[in-house]
Amino acid sequence: MASQSARATGGDAVDPGTVETIEELQALLAPVMRAIATAVGPHCEVVLHDLSSRHVDLRHTIRAIENPQVTGRSVGGPSTNLGLQVLRDEAAEHNAFGYRGQTEDGRQLHCSSVYYRNAAGHIIGALCVNVDITPLQHVQALIGSLLPATGADTRAKETHAPDIATVFDALFESAVDAVGKPVSMMDRADRMDVLATLDQQGAFEIRRSVELVSRRLGISKVTAYAYLDELRKAAS
Repeated sequence: MASQSARATGGDAVDPGTVETIEELQALLAPVMRAIATAVGPHCEVVLHDLSSRHVDLRHTIRAIENPQVTGRSVGGPSTNLGLQVLRDEAAEHNAFGYRGQTEDGRQLHCSSVYYRNAAGHIIGALCVNVDITPLQHVQALIGSLLPATGADTRAKETHAPDIATVFDALFESAVDAVGKPVSMMDRADRMDVLATLDQQGAFEIRRSVELVSRRLGISKVTAYAYLDELRKAAS
């Protein structure tokens, strides 16, 4: 069972304890997921992702879900882009609270994610809470003239979609936007910047992603792998 020593360790760092199998974690969290979804209401999705396999298929990580209508996903559905980053650097602290997410159709989400590890330190699952704040945004729009402006960054950190291809599309578009040029005007350095951003975000954990990127950037798969190799050597 999960360790009873789960505790806050300062700031946003949280030790949720350890569990050894995804089955154990699901049994432990199922009533918690139901409680959260019921208390917050139908705009709150609660998801358990199975990350227990070292060769996890990112197209099918959703183990359990409450209020699936929020993002249109279901059991057997895909990971998000943050899941890709977790697999790329498992040892890092990935728990995150109160960040922005986005659905496939552009609705904004208020999200938190907690990752569970086994005794060996491997991440086996993630509990994610995603609240659709669209109704609140509608209210805010009506009384917007009474609310003070803020300089907070409202860009989404996470894309929730019913398939991994849509998650990849969002990552690619974001990487291209960061360069600030259309692909047709990019030079070698620009294309390498796109690849570097995608690599940092874990996009290449997705099967055939290098092939997809090479086609979209107008370069060969061999060239894309060569650029990636160069970037990774420079970073090591």
